[in-house]
Amino acid sequence: MMTPLLLLASLAAQPATAAAPPPPPAVAQKAWPTKEGDVVLKDFRFRDGETLPELRIHYTTLGSPHRNSSGAIDNAVMVLHGTGGTGKQFLRPQFADELYGPGQPLDIGKYWIILPDNIGHGGSSKPSDGLRMKFPKYDYDDMVEAQHAMLRKLGVERLRLIMGTSMGCMHIFVWGETYPDFAKALMPLACEPIEIAGLNRMWRQMVIDGIEADPAWQKGNYSAQPTQGLRTAESILIIAGSAPLYQQAQYPTREKATAYVRQAIPSAIKDLDANDMIYQFDSSRNYNPWPRLEKITAPVMWVNSADDFINPRNLAVPQEAVKRMSNARFRLIPESSETHGHGTHTWAKFWKADLIELLERTN
Repeated sequence: MMTPLLLLASLAAQPATAAAPPPPPAVAQKAWPTKEGDVVLKDFRFRDGETLPELRIHYTTLGSPHRNSSGAIDNAVMVLHGTGGTGKQFLRPQFADELYGPGQPLDIGKYWIILPDNIGHGGSSKPSDGLRMKFPKYDYDDMVEAQHAMLRKLGVERLRLIMGTSMGCMHIFVWGETYPDFAKALMPLACEPIEIAGLNRMWRQMVIDGIEADPAWQKGNYSAQPTQGLRTAESILIIAGSAPLYQQAQYPTREKATAYVRQAIPSAIKDLDANDMIYQFDSSRNYNPWPRLEKITAPVMWVNSADDFINPRNLAVPQEAVKRMSNARFRLIPESSETHGHGTHTWAKFWKADLIELLERTN
């Protein structure tokens, strides 16, 4: 399932309706050599005390594990997706074609890339599997704990790098505090290490309330998806994921902008599940790494973008946060007609040099 917060960037490379303007030239997605699997975590206990007899974590991998002279895997890289996404989103050209090829920063001839689907997403256990609103109320700490358990099951005791976008970016701050020595380097993309509050919590709550206010939702016991609630939620997500300069350039007339958004919303909601979406957006409810930032000792290369509605450029958080982490750097990507708002995190050309520098200084 496509991450809603990448909707605008993705649709811009797809054919639109007849009334819409011609899209930019499409780039064919390369068939990267991947493997998929599942790790089943028995009797998984969530932070609030709820349990599942079996928690399934699905994953996709590229490359192969390499073992050092001690027999330990030393080339594993984990990349964490955003809210509503899956690990497969990192196979799209704007990410994969910039990073995975020979001689590129995450050359799969050198690294073993692990792309998990987080709890509640993709092929991993989620409310729509059958439990609906009786599914455990997972949060970011639970998701990180499941990632850690998955890696241990795969034989990984230390990661060369954790990268993450949006929700995955926030997971990295949780990782850095919870398991300070597990990753050799951290690269969070598009988030802040503070409580989800202010406007950031407001629009997330509007997504949830928009679904639950639809009579067809029936407290999660619907027989068909509550379409109006999903339309409301997706409308909010389009605004949250917007890139004003990019969209002004692409859709410079009223007719073109109207045609675009009328095509975008139906396209986005056709594969969504309402209960899954509620859980995904509520899972950030108690995220707040701010009080313990000093526990993050691994080298950090943190990148946000100036046109990100969700993580506004005028918050003073990054300047204060990097002072409290022993080895952290921060860069803000300037806004332009080519950047993609919040979704800039998945267009590797904007931060590829930062990744190269991080890998070099942590070699």
